[in-house]
Amino acid sequence: MKTKICSAILSLIAINAFSQVGIGTPTPLAMLDVNGTMKIRSTPAAPALPGYQILAVNQNIGGDFQVAQVNPQMIIDAAVNTINVNSSNTSVYAAKKTSGITLLSLGLFPTGFRVVDFLQTERTLGTAALFNDTDHTYTVPTNGVYAIGFTFRYGTGLQAAVLTNTPGIGILRTRAGVATIIDSRAFSGANLIVLSLTISETSLNSLYTLQSGDKISFGLTGSSLLNAGLIDTSVGSFFIYKVSN
Repeated sequence: MKTKICSAILSLIAINAFSQVGIGTPTPLAMLDVNGTMKIRSTPAAPALPGYQILAVNQNIGGDFQVAQVNPQMIIDAAVNTINVNSSNTSVYAAKKTSGITLLSLGLFPTGFRVVDFLQTERTLGTAALFNDTDHTYTVPTNGVYAIGFTFRYGTGLQAAVLTNTPGIGILRTRAGVATIIDSRAFSGANLIVLSLTISETSLNSLYTLQSGDKISFGLTGSSLLNAGLIDTSVGSFFIYKVSN
């Protein structure tokens, strides 16, 4: 038996180093061409991923398969890119208005609510088609849960008096012709011994369940007594995007 084994080893050694060996095929196409299944009894466990390569099967155009080494980072990058492409969020929209703000009122609005006249040209993210310049509303594209943020600074953000009529900011939803304030927050004020102050800057940031076709407006509540000159120099911004079905 030993003589046979030694003969086999010597025969393999005698094969030219650059020849191709086929197992299950008489016409090998690589240094080692296996036409069949392969079984590995045991493999050592990698202590960490860095420094290691992954063996992957590459199917050529001709229908043959080759095993090639792949950097694990390539697989991670490919997976991330696929997720980003498939989960592109077309509901994203954001805008910022830094001057020339006008507050508009419509008959269907709740008493005291006036909308900020955001325009498509003031968007910082998103598709213009999501926003309507005529009524200054964002149209919800599909049913789901949306993250909405709205920030408004009236004037410099600090007033040397407690503002009357409890003004603040609000998010308005119009559905089937019915307008409803879905969230609001008043500016905070304080009567002190030596002076009175109103911090006239505030924000809303939360999750809201919306329906396709809902129109979302951003404006001020209790704003009828606000100074038009200060409103003109105010700053407002908002963002909205779908986070879940």
